[in-house]
Amino acid sequence: MLDICLLGTGGMMPLPYRYLTSMIARYNGSSILIDCGEGTQMALRKKGWSPKPVDVICFTHFHADHISGLPGFLLSMANAERTEPVLLIGPKGLSRVVASLRVIARDLPFVVDCLEIDESEKVINLDGMRIRAFKVNHNVTCYGYSIEIDRAGKFNAEAARALGLDVKYWNKLQKGETVKVGGKEYLPSMVMGEERKGLKVTYCTDSRPVRAITENAKNADLFICEGMYGDPAEIDKAKEKKHMTFYEAAAMAKEAGVKELWLTHYSPSLNRPADYIDSTRNIFERTHICKDGRTVSLLFEDEEISE
Repeated sequence: MLDICLLGTGGMMPLPYRYLTSMIARYNGSSILIDCGEGTQMALRKKGWSPKPVDVICFTHFHADHISGLPGFLLSMANAERTEPVLLIGPKGLSRVVASLRVIARDLPFVVDCLEIDESEKVINLDGMRIRAFKVNHNVTCYGYSIEIDRAGKFNAEAARALGLDVKYWNKLQKGETVKVGGKEYLPSMVMGEERKGLKVTYCTDSRPVRAITENAKNADLFICEGMYGDPAEIDKAKEKKHMTFYEAAAMAKEAGVKELWLTHYSPSLNRPADYIDSTRNIFERTHICKDGRTVSLLFEDEEISE
């Protein structure tokens, strides 16, 4: 199960009823935060989730509404007794930006590592998860991110018994490890069924529509995309500022064949995003105008939540 929470939905500046855009994903005891604008630590506290399990923080770009909350968030992690290293991922220049921000967050009980992205696409493999960064089209270097979780095939106990493998070796094979017994080598493929459908969430803010977004969002279980402007008359402003309208985001969701679209990163002048939901759903029916704190638990096929 992959838990996703959109902590904030605002762009440019926080409002009394709308924190700046940030998303957190929880899986298997670990968390990934994407973007950390001013007030992100407050949004997480309001949700009731702890910053302590956040192992990775990804940044789309270095505009203040996406990174200025980092010092406070790191200090909140320290106050939550975090001691394990934290990995920060972002565009080239990340180390310099983080060093500047940490002038007010110097003494932390954990190591902060920075991974800078300088290519059009980069894959970072984590324990049980994969982060795929892809370059988009904003007025500064900017990346979108996909979080992908693969799911192995079902373990075939009968096949393992037929091979004469003791139960103590089964777990290693299930984890993808090769086992050697009595001079013979046993591969996971000998006892594992075909790989099953995994989970995928794609997150993109601050960009014009580009092919990289639809390609990386293809068949995603959830596509979280900026909708800076709801009024179609603001298309020229969207093009000038390198942002998107609701309708452009919906068109990409339709082309990518995603299961669900969450709109976020609204302009401060957009007081009632829901006014535009019907016309947006005419393009992509499974569109949601999100508010802060919107949460979903994504399940693998045939998985059920235990009571």
